[in-house]
Amino acid sequence: MLQTVAAHIGSKVLTALLVLGCLGAGIYFWRNPDDLRAIWQVIKYVLSWLAFVAVLPWATFFVTRWVMNMDSNWAEALMLIGYLALDIAMAMFLAGFSGHGFLAWSIMIVGFLTAAVYNFLVCNYLSDRFEEA
Repeated sequence: MLQTVAAHIGSKVLTALLVLGCLGAGIYFWRNPDDLRAIWQVIKYVLSWLAFVAVLPWATFFVTRWVMNMDSNWAEALMLIGYLALDIAMAMFLAGFSGHGFLAWSIMIVGFLTAAVYNFLVCNYLSDRFEEA
């Protein structure tokens, strides 16, 4: 009984906080439209970079097959470093090569590490598929 009441009250409080947060954000962006445009610009750049990172290893599947035929760990490492370098170059191009704060660099570094892991997993998947064929 107590858990049901607590869950009910908690859901009402959480809903009220979400509504107040949305109203506050709406009022802030209504009064500061330049900040809203800046946020949409950043979102557009982030989505463009994510699309580039997601498509790159799939679009260059022939590189994975070529490197796999070399039977060299160095070649595979260089391929992954090359993919990461292209991901970083695209991010720098979209970011404008300008100086950013600590938070922006921290987020970009986490994004680069995530892109490296993604490239590794996709290349590993592609090489497994090539071995089966």
